[in-house]
Amino acid sequence: MRSFSCWVAAALQLVHHLGPATAAAVHHHGNHTGRIAPKAFIISMFEPETDGWMTSMVESGTGNLTDIKIDVPGLSMLYPQVACTADKSVCQLTAGESEINAAASIMALVLSHKFDLRQTYFVVGGIAGVNPKYSTLGGVALSRYVIQVALQYELDAREKPENFSTGYFAYGTKGPNQYPSTIYGTEVFEVNEALRDVAYKFAQKAKLADSAAGAEYRAKYKEAGAAYVAATEGPSVVKCDTATSDVYYSGTLLSEAFETVTRVWTNGTGDYCMSAQEDNAVLEVLVRGAIQGLVDFGRVIVMRTGSDFDRPPPNVTSYQHLMTDQNGFEIATTNLGRAGVEIVRGILQGWEHTFRRGIKPTNYIGDIFGSLGGQPNFGPGSQTNGTGYAAAPKQARAQLRARGYRGPSVVRRRI
Repeated sequence: MRSFSCWVAAALQLVHHLGPATAAAVHHHGNHTGRIAPKAFIISMFEPETDGWMTSMVESGTGNLTDIKIDVPGLSMLYPQVACTADKSVCQLTAGESEINAAASIMALVLSHKFDLRQTYFVVGGIAGVNPKYSTLGGVALSRYVIQVALQYELDAREKPENFSTGYFAYGTKGPNQYPSTIYGTEVFEVNEALRDVAYKFAQKAKLADSAAGAEYRAKYKEAGAAYVAATEGPSVVKCDTATSDVYYSGTLLSEAFETVTRVWTNGTGDYCMSAQEDNAVLEVLVRGAIQGLVDFGRVIVMRTGSDFDRPPPNVTSYQHLMTDQNGFEIATTNLGRAGVEIVRGILQGWEHTFRRGIKPTNYIGDIFGSLGGQPNFGPGSQTNGTGYAAAPKQARAQLRARGYRGPSVVRRRI
Protein backbone atom coordinates (compact mmCIF):
# COMPACT_ATOMS: atom_id res chain seq x y z
CA MET A 1 0.00 0.00 0.00
CA ARG A 2 2.74 2.45 0.95
CA SER A 3 4.68 1.90 -2.26
CA PHE A 4 1.54 2.36 -4.34
CA SER A 5 0.72 5.58 -2.47
CA CYS A 6 4.15 6.88 -3.40
CA TRP A 7 3.49 6.02 -7.06
CA VAL A 8 0.17 7.86 -7.00
CA ALA A 9 1.78 10.90 -5.40
CA ALA A 10 4.44 10.95 -8.10
CA ALA A 11 1.78 10.87 -10.80
CA LEU A 12 0.48 14.25 -9.65
CA GLN A 13 3.88 15.92 -9.43
CA LEU A 14 3.69 17.02 -13.05
CA VAL A 15 0.51 18.93 -12.30
CA HIS A 16 1.73 20.09 -8.89
CA HIS A 17 4.98 21.67 -10.03
CA LEU A 18 3.13 23.71 -12.65
CA GLY A 19 1.11 25.18 -9.78
CA PRO A 20 -1.75 27.70 -9.92
CA ALA A 21 -0.77 28.95 -13.36
CA THR A 22 -1.85 25.67 -14.90
CA ALA A 23 -5.25 25.81 -13.22
CA ALA A 24 -5.67 29.39 -14.42
CA ALA A 25 -4.82 28.39 -17.98
CA VAL A 26 -7.34 25.57 -17.93
CA HIS A 27 -9.98 27.92 -16.56
CA HIS A 28 -9.21 30.52 -19.23
CA HIS A 29 -9.53 28.17 -22.19
CA GLY A 30 -12.30 25.95 -20.80
CA ASN A 31 -14.07 23.91 -23.48
CA HIS A 32 -12.40 25.89 -26.24
CA THR A 33 -9.57 23.38 -25.90
CA GLY A 34 -11.91 20.64 -27.12
CA ARG A 35 -12.12 18.96 -23.72
CA ILE A 36 -15.30 17.11 -22.84
CA ALA A 37 -17.03 18.63 -19.81
CA PRO A 38 -19.64 16.14 -18.61
CA LYS A 39 -22.25 17.26 -16.12
CA ALA A 40 -22.31 13.79 -14.54
CA PHE A 41 -19.62 11.11 -14.52
CA ILE A 42 -20.51 7.56 -13.47
CA ILE A 43 -17.75 5.45 -11.94
CA SER A 44 -18.39 1.70 -12.04
CA MET A 45 -16.04 -1.05 -10.90
CA PHE A 46 -16.75 -4.01 -13.18
CA GLU A 47 -18.90 -5.00 -16.14
CA PRO A 48 -22.16 -6.10 -14.44
CA GLU A 49 -22.38 -2.72 -12.70
CA THR A 50 -21.76 -0.98 -16.00
CA ASP A 51 -24.52 -3.02 -17.64
CA GLY A 52 -26.99 -1.90 -14.96
CA TRP A 53 -26.24 1.74 -15.73
CA MET A 54 -26.33 1.26 -19.50
CA THR A 55 -29.75 -0.38 -19.37
CA SER A 56 -31.30 2.20 -17.05
CA MET A 57 -29.94 5.14 -19.01
CA VAL A 58 -31.60 3.89 -22.21
CA GLU A 59 -34.85 2.76 -20.57
CA SER A 60 -35.27 6.11 -18.81
CA GLY A 61 -34.59 8.11 -21.97
CA THR A 62 -31.61 9.81 -20.33
CA GLY A 63 -29.19 8.82 -23.08
CA ASN A 64 -27.16 5.99 -24.52
CA LEU A 65 -23.70 5.56 -23.05
CA THR A 66 -22.57 3.61 -26.10
CA ASP A 67 -22.90 6.64 -28.41
CA ILE A 68 -19.32 7.82 -27.87
CA LYS A 69 -16.28 5.81 -26.83
CA ILE A 70 -13.06 7.60 -25.88
CA ASP A 71 -9.69 5.90 -25.44
CA VAL A 72 -7.91 7.16 -22.34
CA PRO A 73 -4.30 6.09 -21.69
CA GLY A 74 -3.84 4.53 -18.26
CA LEU A 75 -7.28 2.98 -17.87
CA SER A 76 -7.68 -0.72 -17.12
CA MET A 77 -6.68 -3.06 -19.94
CA LEU A 78 -10.11 -4.66 -19.53
CA TYR A 79 -11.95 -1.34 -19.74
CA PRO A 80 -9.75 1.06 -21.75
CA GLN A 81 -12.46 3.51 -22.82
CA VAL A 82 -14.72 6.16 -21.34
CA ALA A 83 -18.30 5.94 -22.61
CA CYS A 84 -20.42 9.07 -23.13
CA THR A 85 -23.86 10.03 -24.35
CA ALA A 86 -24.15 11.75 -27.71
CA ASP A 87 -24.34 15.22 -26.14
CA LYS A 88 -21.42 14.39 -23.80
CA SER A 89 -23.44 15.47 -20.77
CA VAL A 90 -23.02 12.07 -19.09
CA CYS A 91 -19.93 9.87 -19.20
CA GLN A 92 -19.05 6.55 -17.56
CA LEU A 93 -15.84 4.74 -16.69
CA THR A 94 -15.31 1.17 -15.51
CA ALA A 95 -12.36 1.36 -13.14
CA GLY A 96 -11.64 -2.30 -12.42
CA GLU A 97 -12.09 -4.03 -9.07
CA SER A 98 -9.91 -3.49 -5.97
CA GLU A 99 -8.24 -0.41 -4.58
CA ILE A 100 -5.18 -0.45 -6.84
CA ASN A 101 -7.18 -0.78 -10.05
CA ALA A 102 -9.61 1.92 -8.98
CA ALA A 103 -6.89 4.41 -8.01
CA ALA A 104 -4.91 3.85 -11.21
CA SER A 105 -7.96 4.26 -13.44
CA ILE A 106 -9.33 7.37 -11.74
CA MET A 107 -5.90 8.95 -11.70
CA ALA A 108 -5.67 8.38 -15.45
CA LEU A 109 -9.04 10.07 -15.88
CA VAL A 110 -8.27 13.07 -13.67
CA LEU A 111 -4.95 13.71 -15.43
CA SER A 112 -6.33 13.17 -18.92
CA HIS A 113 -6.29 16.22 -21.19
CA LYS A 114 -9.45 14.96 -22.89
CA PHE A 115 -11.75 16.07 -20.06
CA ASP A 116 -12.61 19.20 -18.12
CA LEU A 117 -13.96 17.85 -14.82
CA ARG A 118 -14.08 21.01 -12.72
CA GLN A 119 -17.90 21.21 -12.71
CA THR A 120 -18.56 17.49 -13.05
CA TYR A 121 -20.64 15.53 -10.53
CA PHE A 122 -19.10 12.13 -9.83
CA VAL A 123 -21.46 9.28 -9.02
CA VAL A 124 -19.29 6.55 -7.52
CA GLY A 125 -21.55 3.51 -7.70
CA GLY A 126 -21.21 -0.22 -7.22
CA ILE A 127 -22.66 -3.28 -5.55
CA ALA A 128 -21.64 -4.24 -2.04
CA GLY A 129 -21.98 -6.48 0.95
CA VAL A 130 -24.85 -5.18 3.06
CA ASN A 131 -25.21 -4.92 6.84
CA PRO A 132 -28.60 -6.50 7.73
CA LYS A 133 -29.07 -3.95 10.51
CA TYR A 134 -29.49 -1.16 7.96
CA SER A 135 -30.53 -2.53 4.58
CA THR A 136 -31.17 -5.61 2.51
CA LEU A 137 -30.58 -7.40 -0.79
CA GLY A 138 -31.14 -4.89 -3.56
CA GLY A 139 -31.18 -2.00 -1.08
CA VAL A 140 -29.57 1.32 -2.02
CA ALA A 141 -27.31 3.30 0.33
CA LEU A 142 -25.97 6.82 -0.08
CA SER A 143 -22.95 7.54 2.09
CA ARG A 144 -21.47 10.52 3.87
CA TYR A 145 -18.34 8.67 5.02
CA VAL A 146 -16.15 6.00 3.49
CA ILE A 147 -13.77 4.23 5.87
CA GLN A 148 -10.74 2.11 4.94
CA VAL A 149 -11.40 -0.43 7.67
CA ALA A 150 -8.69 -2.91 6.67
CA LEU A 151 -5.89 -0.33 7.05
CA GLN A 152 -4.90 -1.91 10.38
CA TYR A 153 -2.74 -4.46 12.11
CA GLU A 154 -4.19 -7.94 11.84
CA LEU A 155 -3.66 -11.01 14.00
CA ASP A 156 -5.12 -14.34 13.06
CA ALA A 157 -8.15 -14.55 15.34
CA ARG A 158 -6.90 -17.91 16.64
CA GLU A 159 -3.80 -16.19 17.99
CA LYS A 160 -5.23 -12.93 19.36
CA PRO A 161 -4.98 -12.11 23.07
CA GLU A 162 -7.92 -13.35 25.09
CA ASN A 163 -9.03 -9.82 25.98
CA PHE A 164 -9.18 -8.75 22.29
CA SER A 165 -12.63 -8.67 20.69
CA THR A 166 -11.09 -8.96 17.21
CA GLY A 167 -7.74 -9.58 15.53
CA TYR A 168 -7.85 -6.09 13.97
CA PHE A 169 -6.49 -3.02 15.72
CA ALA A 170 -5.40 0.37 14.44
CA TYR A 171 -1.85 1.33 13.51
CA GLY A 172 0.09 2.81 16.39
CA THR A 173 -2.23 1.32 19.04
CA LYS A 174 -1.98 -1.70 21.31
CA GLY A 175 -5.50 -3.08 21.01
CA PRO A 176 -8.91 -2.82 19.35
CA ASN A 177 -11.33 0.11 19.49
CA GLN A 178 -8.70 2.85 19.60
CA TYR A 179 -8.07 5.68 17.17
CA PRO A 180 -4.99 5.14 14.98
CA SER A 181 -1.98 7.19 15.97
CA THR A 182 -0.15 6.40 12.75
CA ILE A 183 -2.10 8.09 9.95
CA TYR A 184 -1.69 7.35 6.24
CA GLY A 185 -4.31 9.86 5.07
CA THR A 186 -6.83 7.53 3.43
CA GLU A 187 -8.51 6.21 6.58
CA VAL A 188 -11.67 8.32 6.34
CA PHE A 189 -13.23 10.57 3.71
CA GLU A 190 -16.32 12.71 4.14
CA VAL A 191 -18.38 13.90 1.18
CA ASN A 192 -20.93 16.69 0.79
CA GLU A 193 -23.86 15.80 3.05
CA ALA A 194 -26.19 18.39 1.49
CA LEU A 195 -25.54 16.89 -1.95
CA ARG A 196 -26.01 13.39 -0.51
CA ASP A 197 -29.41 14.44 0.80
CA VAL A 198 -30.44 15.83 -2.60
CA ALA A 199 -29.27 12.62 -4.28
CA TYR A 200 -31.25 10.62 -1.73
CA LYS A 201 -34.45 12.41 -2.69
CA PHE A 202 -33.78 11.75 -6.38
CA ALA A 203 -33.01 8.08 -5.77
CA GLN A 204 -36.25 7.60 -3.87
CA LYS A 205 -38.13 8.18 -7.12
CA ALA A 206 -36.77 4.91 -8.55
CA LYS A 207 -38.93 1.83 -8.90
CA LEU A 208 -36.56 -0.66 -7.33
CA ALA A 209 -36.36 -4.25 -8.53
CA ASP A 210 -36.93 -7.26 -6.28
CA SER A 211 -37.20 -11.02 -6.67
CA ALA A 212 -38.92 -13.93 -4.96
CA ALA A 213 -35.56 -15.68 -4.59
CA GLY A 214 -34.06 -12.66 -2.83
CA ALA A 215 -37.06 -12.42 -0.53
CA GLU A 216 -36.65 -16.09 0.36
CA TYR A 217 -33.10 -15.56 1.60
CA ARG A 218 -34.09 -12.37 3.44
CA ALA A 219 -36.72 -14.29 5.37
CA LYS A 220 -33.98 -16.28 7.11
CA TYR A 221 -33.18 -13.16 9.18
CA LYS A 222 -36.61 -13.00 10.80
CA GLU A 223 -35.41 -15.32 13.56
CA ALA A 224 -32.73 -12.76 14.47
CA GLY A 225 -35.35 -10.39 15.87
CA ALA A 226 -35.69 -6.62 15.88
CA ALA A 227 -32.04 -5.83 15.18
CA TYR A 228 -32.29 -7.30 11.67
CA VAL A 229 -35.75 -6.08 10.63
CA ALA A 230 -34.25 -4.07 7.75
CA ALA A 231 -32.84 -7.29 6.28
CA THR A 232 -36.28 -8.87 6.00
CA GLU A 233 -37.88 -6.01 4.09
CA GLY A 234 -37.87 -5.16 0.40
CA PRO A 235 -35.28 -2.82 -1.18
CA SER A 236 -35.38 0.86 -0.27
CA VAL A 237 -33.03 3.84 -0.26
CA VAL A 238 -31.18 4.61 2.99
CA LYS A 239 -28.44 6.91 4.26
CA CYS A 240 -25.47 5.11 5.83
CA ASP A 241 -21.77 4.62 5.27
CA THR A 242 -19.34 2.46 3.33
CA ALA A 243 -16.42 0.37 4.58
CA THR A 244 -13.57 -0.27 2.13
CA SER A 245 -11.50 -3.44 2.23
CA ASP A 246 -9.80 -5.45 -0.50
CA VAL A 247 -10.54 -8.50 1.64
CA TYR A 248 -13.96 -9.94 0.83
CA TYR A 249 -14.92 -10.61 4.42
CA SER A 250 -17.96 -12.47 5.68
CA GLY A 251 -19.19 -13.26 9.18
CA THR A 252 -20.72 -11.66 12.23
CA LEU A 253 -17.49 -11.14 14.18
CA LEU A 254 -15.63 -9.39 11.36
CA SER A 255 -18.64 -7.31 10.37
CA GLU A 256 -19.27 -6.17 13.92
CA ALA A 257 -15.59 -5.34 14.33
CA PHE A 258 -15.76 -3.07 11.29
CA GLU A 259 -18.96 -1.48 12.59
CA THR A 260 -16.91 -0.47 15.62
CA VAL A 261 -14.02 0.77 13.48
CA THR A 262 -16.45 2.96 11.56
CA ARG A 263 -17.85 4.49 14.75
CA VAL A 264 -14.44 5.05 16.34
CA TRP A 265 -12.76 6.49 13.25
CA THR A 266 -15.66 8.91 12.57
CA ASN A 267 -15.90 9.95 16.23
CA GLY A 268 -19.23 8.22 16.64
CA THR A 269 -20.99 9.81 13.65
CA GLY A 270 -20.67 7.07 11.01
CA ASP A 271 -22.93 4.04 10.51
CA TYR A 272 -21.41 1.20 8.50
CA CYS A 273 -23.93 -0.47 6.20
CA MET A 274 -22.13 -1.35 2.95
CA SER A 275 -18.79 -3.05 2.28
CA ALA A 276 -16.81 -2.26 -0.86
CA GLN A 277 -13.32 -2.59 -2.30
CA GLU A 278 -12.71 0.67 -4.12
CA ASP A 279 -14.30 3.77 -2.60
CA ASN A 280 -11.40 5.09 -0.50
CA ALA A 281 -9.06 4.70 -3.45
CA VAL A 282 -11.40 6.65 -5.73
CA LEU A 283 -11.89 9.44 -3.21
CA GLU A 284 -8.17 9.76 -2.51
CA VAL A 285 -7.55 10.48 -6.18
CA LEU A 286 -10.42 12.98 -6.29
CA VAL A 287 -9.03 14.79 -3.23
CA ARG A 288 -5.63 15.05 -4.91
CA GLY A 289 -7.30 16.27 -8.08
CA ALA A 290 -9.27 18.84 -6.07
CA ILE A 291 -6.06 20.20 -4.51
CA GLN A 292 -4.88 20.97 -8.05
CA GLY A 293 -8.20 22.49 -9.11
CA LEU A 294 -8.96 19.67 -11.54
CA VAL A 295 -12.16 18.47 -9.84
CA ASP A 296 -14.61 19.77 -7.24
CA PHE A 297 -14.73 17.39 -4.26
CA GLY A 298 -18.02 18.97 -3.22
CA ARG A 299 -19.59 17.25 -6.24
CA VAL A 300 -19.00 13.62 -5.22
CA ILE A 301 -21.81 11.13 -4.54
CA VAL A 302 -21.13 7.65 -3.15
CA MET A 303 -23.78 4.99 -3.75
CA ARG A 304 -23.77 1.25 -3.11
CA THR A 305 -26.42 -1.46 -3.51
CA GLY A 306 -26.62 -4.68 -1.50
CA SER A 307 -25.79 -7.83 -3.47
CA ASP A 308 -25.20 -10.10 -0.44
CA PHE A 309 -25.30 -9.86 3.33
CA ASP A 310 -22.03 -9.35 5.19
CA ARG A 311 -22.99 -11.83 7.94
CA PRO A 312 -25.14 -14.96 8.06
CA PRO A 313 -28.69 -15.40 9.31
CA PRO A 314 -29.35 -17.59 12.38
CA ASN A 315 -28.40 -21.27 12.09
CA VAL A 316 -26.13 -20.70 9.08
CA THR A 317 -22.34 -20.74 9.38
CA SER A 318 -20.28 -17.90 7.96
CA TYR A 319 -18.72 -20.29 5.45
CA GLN A 320 -22.07 -21.66 4.31
CA HIS A 321 -23.35 -18.12 4.00
CA LEU A 322 -20.38 -17.01 1.91
CA MET A 323 -20.66 -19.98 -0.45
CA THR A 324 -24.44 -19.70 -0.92
CA ASP A 325 -26.05 -17.75 -3.74
CA GLN A 326 -28.13 -15.25 -1.80
CA ASN A 327 -29.94 -14.17 -4.98
CA GLY A 328 -29.13 -10.50 -4.53
CA PHE A 329 -26.66 -9.91 -7.35
CA GLU A 330 -29.10 -9.28 -10.19
CA ILE A 331 -31.39 -6.97 -8.25
CA ALA A 332 -28.37 -5.08 -6.86
CA THR A 333 -26.96 -4.35 -10.32
CA THR A 334 -30.43 -3.44 -11.60
CA ASN A 335 -31.15 -1.08 -8.70
CA LEU A 336 -27.74 0.51 -9.03
CA GLY A 337 -28.81 1.73 -12.45
CA ARG A 338 -32.42 2.50 -11.52
CA ALA A 339 -31.58 4.61 -8.47
CA GLY A 340 -28.48 6.06 -10.09
CA VAL A 341 -30.22 7.24 -13.23
CA GLU A 342 -32.69 9.21 -11.12
CA ILE A 343 -29.74 11.03 -9.58
CA VAL A 344 -28.21 11.71 -12.98
CA ARG A 345 -31.54 12.92 -14.40
CA GLY A 346 -32.02 15.21 -11.41
CA ILE A 347 -28.62 16.78 -12.02
CA LEU A 348 -29.29 17.28 -15.74
CA GLN A 349 -32.78 18.69 -15.26
CA GLY A 350 -31.70 21.05 -12.51
CA TRP A 351 -28.41 22.06 -14.08
CA GLU A 352 -29.11 25.70 -14.93
CA HIS A 353 -31.00 26.56 -11.76
CA THR A 354 -29.08 24.53 -9.17
CA PHE A 355 -26.27 22.21 -10.14
CA ARG A 356 -24.16 24.41 -12.38
CA ARG A 357 -23.26 26.56 -9.39
CA GLY A 358 -23.06 23.58 -7.04
CA ILE A 359 -24.61 22.43 -3.77
CA LYS A 360 -22.79 24.23 -0.96
CA PRO A 361 -21.52 21.81 1.71
CA THR A 362 -22.82 22.34 5.21
CA ASN A 363 -20.35 19.84 6.67
CA TYR A 364 -16.62 19.28 6.47
CA ILE A 365 -15.60 17.58 3.21
CA GLY A 366 -12.31 15.91 2.39
CA ASP A 367 -9.79 13.57 3.96
CA ILE A 368 -8.43 13.00 7.45
CA PHE A 369 -5.62 15.54 6.86
CA GLY A 370 -7.86 18.50 6.08
CA SER A 371 -6.17 18.70 2.68
CA LEU A 372 -8.97 20.77 1.11
CA GLY A 373 -9.37 23.17 4.01
CA GLY A 374 -11.55 23.21 7.08
CA GLN A 375 -11.34 21.11 10.22
CA PRO A 376 -12.22 17.40 10.07
CA ASN A 377 -14.46 16.25 12.91
CA PHE A 378 -12.43 13.04 13.01
CA GLY A 379 -8.73 12.25 13.23
CA PRO A 380 -5.90 14.46 14.53
CA GLY A 381 -7.29 17.66 12.97
CA SER A 382 -6.23 19.76 10.02
CA GLN A 383 -2.54 19.53 9.25
CA THR A 384 -2.58 23.05 7.74
CA ASN A 385 -4.50 24.87 10.49
CA GLY A 386 -7.65 24.76 8.37
CA THR A 387 -6.27 26.46 5.26
CA GLY A 388 -5.92 23.34 3.12
CA TYR A 389 -2.76 22.30 1.32
CA ALA A 390 -3.23 24.45 -1.80
CA ALA A 391 -3.66 27.64 0.26
CA ALA A 392 -0.87 26.90 2.73
CA PRO A 393 2.20 29.16 2.45
CA LYS A 394 5.16 27.63 0.62
CA GLN A 395 7.17 27.39 3.84
CA ALA A 396 4.32 25.54 5.55
CA ARG A 397 4.06 23.15 2.61
CA ALA A 398 7.76 22.40 2.86
CA GLN A 399 7.40 21.66 6.58
CA LEU A 400 4.49 19.35 5.90
CA ARG A 401 6.45 17.43 3.28
CA ALA A 402 9.45 17.20 5.57
CA ARG A 403 7.42 15.54 8.31
CA GLY A 404 5.38 13.37 5.95
CA TYR A 405 2.27 15.60 6.03
CA ARG A 406 1.14 14.01 9.24
CA GLY A 407 1.59 16.72 11.81
CA PRO A 408 3.26 16.78 15.22
CA SER A 409 0.25 15.20 16.95
CA VAL A 410 0.57 11.97 14.99
CA VAL A 411 3.18 9.36 15.82
CA ARG A 412 4.98 8.25 12.69
CA ARG A 413 5.79 4.59 12.94
CA ARG A 414 6.94 2.25 10.20
CA ILE A 415 6.50 -1.51 10.32
